[in-house]
Amino acid sequence: MSKIAIIGATGRAGSQLLEEALRRGHSVTAIARDTTKIGQRAGVVSRAVDVADSAALQAAVAGHDVVLSAAHFAPIAASAIIDPVKKAGVKRLLVVGGAGSLLLPGGGKVIDSPGFPEEYKAEASAGGVYLETLRKEQDLDWTFLSPSAEFVEGERTGKFRLGQDDLLVSAEGRSWISFADYAIAMLDEVEKPVHVRQRFTVGY
Repeated sequence: MSKIAIIGATGRAGSQLLEEALRRGHSVTAIARDTTKIGQRAGVVSRAVDVADSAALQAAVAGHDVVLSAAHFAPIAASAIIDPVKKAGVKRLLVVGGAGSLLLPGGGKVIDSPGFPEEYKAEASAGGVYLETLRKEQDLDWTFLSPSAEFVEGERTGKFRLGQDDLLVSAEGRSWISFADYAIAMLDEVEKPVHVRQRFTVGY
């Protein structure tokens, strides 16, 4: 079993990563600004850390086998996560990505498609920059897992498809994945690395 640090462990994606990691018997350090929602749980150590505090984040992730980051992209630079992880000596960083940088069937990126919600553009754009930063990274075994266009609450089915850089769309024309099933795909990658120094995506 692995020692896993989860940055942003109280968010919608991060909390499901926490649940999936515990379900599989891993030891988890849950990192968030406010950890009161996590409470006392077997197999979990909580660390109240602001990701803007580089030294505190470095100390919190040190000694782990892998770091999962579910932090939002827009408020911070990619280096705010990448640099502390590297300085802590952790080799593997898996990032909860965004769908905006995925490619559309007819060409172009999701973020550039007509009707892309304006309120999501800053986050999606920052996610694309984060991915490009990782693609230049030489020292980490990173992975960037993009969800489908709709990243939503839903049941844990364990039935989904994986892709690479192209947006996955169901036979019904919908692009979506639940947080719970996304977490399965991410923990599968933790346990059996297939997409090292790559982006991949998950959807129904």
